[in-house]
Amino acid sequence: MSAAMSSAPSEAAQLWLRGLDSRRQTARYRLFVFPHAGAGASSYQLAEHFPDSVEVCSVQLPGRENRFVEPPLLSVEAVVDELAPLISGRSELPFGFFGHSMGALLAFALANRLRNTGAPLPTRLFLSALRAPHLPDREPLHHLSDADLLARLRRSEFVGLDPELQELLLPTVRADLTVCETYEHRHQAPLPCPFTVLGGDRDDSVREPELAAWRAHTSAEFELRMFPGDHLYVRGAEQQLVESIARTLPVRR
Repeated sequence: MSAAMSSAPSEAAQLWLRGLDSRRQTARYRLFVFPHAGAGASSYQLAEHFPDSVEVCSVQLPGRENRFVEPPLLSVEAVVDELAPLISGRSELPFGFFGHSMGALLAFALANRLRNTGAPLPTRLFLSALRAPHLPDREPLHHLSDADLLARLRRSEFVGLDPELQELLLPTVRADLTVCETYEHRHQAPLPCPFTVLGGDRDDSVREPELAAWRAHTSAEFELRMFPGDHLYVRGAEQQLVESIARTLPVRR
């Protein structure tokens, strides 16, 4: 089998990792992106701001966009079980993880799984808009009634969305909240990967000290960066976010 054939993405990899091999000829680094609760792989337009040497692969979880008819997963472990072999199988390039909110939890848990199985590790974790995993949730939401949960979401993630679309998305968002809020943190040795932790300076759901608490989970370099904005500060700040990420990558622009 030729090298080109052996490195071709599997059907599962194509389903879960949007953008894989999109820069096959030029990429020298791969950034895996993990979106927030209820969001799909197209939520963040980061790829267009990176040089051709960086390939962006956005994780597409079941229950959204082209996987909308599939039932969403309900635990961090279930997601990591699916993703760990796919990502460890595509570690021919150095790679990093960027996760926003729920995505940060998935990125962290996945890095720990890779470490525990002896697989290659990301060169850096970029963890955005999530309190450190050993801190308890302030107010769990996944158990609320549909009406109460919609009322909460309409003040944040669902701002500006059509009411019918809000109701359509509700089961997926509830499933994702279940993923986050049923996660049980188990003490492990700090990861040897450097962390860059990011947040919005007007995010009422995650405060700066809660972001700074991620420092306990790495034995390597730690950086905390705040951006103007609320919990979804990423929207509209893609260029600035990419610049912040790119300056720490082991590739030249």
